[in-house]
Amino acid sequence: MKLIQTNIADVVIIEPQVFGDERGWFMESYHETNFHDALKSLGLPTPNRFVQDNHSCSQKGVLRGLHFQRSPYAQGKLVRVIQGSAWDVAVDIRPDSKTLGQWVAVELSAENKKMFWIPEGFAHGFVALEDNTHFLYKTTNVYNKESEGAIIWNDPRLAIEWPALESGFIVSDKDAIAPSFQAYLEQIK
Repeated sequence: MKLIQTNIADVVIIEPQVFGDERGWFMESYHETNFHDALKSLGLPTPNRFVQDNHSCSQKGVLRGLHFQRSPYAQGKLVRVIQGSAWDVAVDIRPDSKTLGQWVAVELSAENKKMFWIPEGFAHGFVALEDNTHFLYKTTNVYNKESEGAIIWNDPRLAIEWPALESGFIVSDKDAIAPSFQAYLEQIK
């Protein structure tokens, strides 16, 4: 597996080693020791163990996010797409971070098999680029409704460069009225 640090050093794109021949292909999607060793080699901390797996299916244009969990239920996420494709975004919301309010993104697809490691302290969102996009993610903590938080996906201060889709975006009512990034900052003071 190859780890590629993004402009926010703690967020990493993972390119797994894929073995293919005329029969198809094989890849190891997760190996705890190898993942931890690879993070350590980059000078990054290792995450808590993964305790929950989630799977969503979205139609083209469905935009989910920007979601996060507050402490003590903060979640690190290892995400990937196994069918279709998605534009995946991580936003740094750590109060004392020098990259607070910055974001990084990557296209994840069944074809490129890339994964995205998003540690605790980040808001996360994605938009499905194809119908029937299946999105999988492992989390380092369980979901807790009282700890959930959100930031509006199109906040002008964050200025996330979402891909232009002819069909536009399909956003849940809840995500459409999420607080601004400024409101989040005022809440954590």
